[in-house]
Amino acid sequence: MNKSTIGCLLVALMLLGTLFGCKQAAYEPGAEVFSDTLYVEKFDNLPQDFIMGVDASSVPALEAGGVKFYDFDGVETDVFKVLRDNGINYIRVRVWVDPYNSEGKGYGGGNCDIDTAIEIGKRATEYGMKLLVDFHYSDFWADPSKQMVPKAWAGMKIEEKTEALYQYTLDCLNKLKKAKVDVGMVQVGNETNGSMCGEKIWMNIYYLMDAGSRAIREVFPDALVAVHFANPEKITNYQDYAKKLNYYSLDYDVFASSYYPYWHGTLDNLSSLLSQIAQTYDKKVMVAELSYAYTPDDTDFFGNTITAGSMVEKDYPFTVQGQANCVRNVIDTIANRTTNGIGVFYWEGTWISSGGTTYEENKALWEEYGSGWATSYSAQYDPNDAGKYYGGCACDNQALFDAQGKPLESLKVFEMVKTGNVIEPRADAIEDSNLMVDLNGKIELPTTVNAVMSDNSKQEVAVDWGEVDYDGMYSGGVNKYDIVGTADGMEAHCFVSMVEYNFLENYSFETGDDSGWTVLGGEKLDELYVENKPTDSMTGACHFHFWSANPNTVEFALEQQVSELPSGTYKYTISIMGGDAGENAQIYSYVKINGEIVKTCDMEITVYDSWNTAVIDDIEYTLGDTLTVGIFVKCQGSGNGAWGKIDDALLNSK
Repeated sequence: MNKSTIGCLLVALMLLGTLFGCKQAAYEPGAEVFSDTLYVEKFDNLPQDFIMGVDASSVPALEAGGVKFYDFDGVETDVFKVLRDNGINYIRVRVWVDPYNSEGKGYGGGNCDIDTAIEIGKRATEYGMKLLVDFHYSDFWADPSKQMVPKAWAGMKIEEKTEALYQYTLDCLNKLKKAKVDVGMVQVGNETNGSMCGEKIWMNIYYLMDAGSRAIREVFPDALVAVHFANPEKITNYQDYAKKLNYYSLDYDVFASSYYPYWHGTLDNLSSLLSQIAQTYDKKVMVAELSYAYTPDDTDFFGNTITAGSMVEKDYPFTVQGQANCVRNVIDTIANRTTNGIGVFYWEGTWISSGGTTYEENKALWEEYGSGWATSYSAQYDPNDAGKYYGGCACDNQALFDAQGKPLESLKVFEMVKTGNVIEPRADAIEDSNLMVDLNGKIELPTTVNAVMSDNSKQEVAVDWGEVDYDGMYSGGVNKYDIVGTADGMEAHCFVSMVEYNFLENYSFETGDDSGWTVLGGEKLDELYVENKPTDSMTGACHFHFWSANPNTVEFALEQQVSELPSGTYKYTISIMGGDAGENAQIYSYVKINGEIVKTCDMEITVYDSWNTAVIDDIEYTLGDTLTVGIFVKCQGSGNGAWGKIDDALLNSK
């Protein structure tokens, strides 16, 4: 046959396939991905089937409100095609049981029920991508702090709830199967850190997870069954979760972890911890949620979780290149440095601004289409959180698309890690500088700062701070100032903290350990150590942390002896926050002279991020005496056990 005849036959066969419903071949991506600006270091040994995933749960709600997505040529395109063309092979979608109030108004967050999952799943399948179904087993957000039971299951005993969860999972998966969605993996719960679907006892959690697993095996026997936890920086917690799942013999394949670099520790820790679990229990492991800010700016008139002023770990600049470097390094860690690492999912890479030009316009879209994180209608189900703080997207500055729906260069990293794109490194951002200056000392701003290069290396460059109001900083008392300058054509910041001279060593535990301090007691506590977690610190990155699950086990003192102190009058302050203290808690700061307590100040812990600062004034000290300052903590504990954070101990002259 000649080429013309063959061509006609091929066209005829394609038409017949369409007419008679033959399954289409898997979608093939378009041209090779390249970039003139994005630096990507290639790494070898990437498995052919390594999962490059994106959570796209909010896409239907955004599109319903008029949001459009584009390809790199500026052509309006199905966002799932754009994702697939840039190396994404898996789509993740959350599923809530009934995210609507009694009048049918959606709670928000995409109003993600099983119908949403089917719509997303069909579009993902059309472009050759598999679907990860993320069952929250709640009517709205489930995370480490909140695992609420669905309305329809409230009041059920564990046996009834187990059966309801099984039947619900079975029904949802059969709907996906009927819709010919290519389901590759299913999660039984979302960030289930010791609770799930209203249950807090591990035996009951196991019953529920087992019910979900059985339903998955029945409908999609080839799909992977995943469990999902958060906070890998808490190593013993992860070890305990894996141990309990093994004890109860849960049938699952993948131990998945969230990993947000701001809060969740180092990549070395993530790799080591997941490898240990993989080796011990013969499981696959992966990152189920990852994101990083490409800008500190808000794009939808609703505040973001991560901003320029966030006290978080900032391993990369908040730039498009910084975002790409973060993703590249996490993929490398899971693929090449983690035992049985199978993939990485970027969380809500498509959750951008709802498209309005004002807060009022966006609010109307959030309420009508559920394209923000929560609507006012969620108050019926979650009155204490979503019902109070409802609004837009708090992570739009962490998406892989800009506010107009155009893909960022960083999206290309998923494909480009396979080939690399090692171009001449360029300065991408200026690293912030920090100074702590005594009110009686001299302010000396740095003459050079570090430029963070596109390959995440650093180069020293000269900086010009312009006109600086030094007199105002001296007269302003204890305060913090943001001095803005210019370096290598980019904006530079030096944060100057004016402080009273502190005679205490390691006052804020920024050494990462308790050097300078003495711990007395505390043998019965589950956790008692210096923790590196900026979000839980009063200042800096570190603080002294304690926690114990069992009642009457929290009792310790933390103190420091001061030497070579001039005679005079002093003031001692120290701060604490925490919770679950129970009844009859005893917490106080104290001052000792020659081993005897001469002054105390009562303290308390109440709730997270509510710092209580004790001040002990008029401490008279004579050269030659021994001065010791400290804090005593004794808690009965309640609920999940007493816990707290101690920070910022100051001894100043008056």
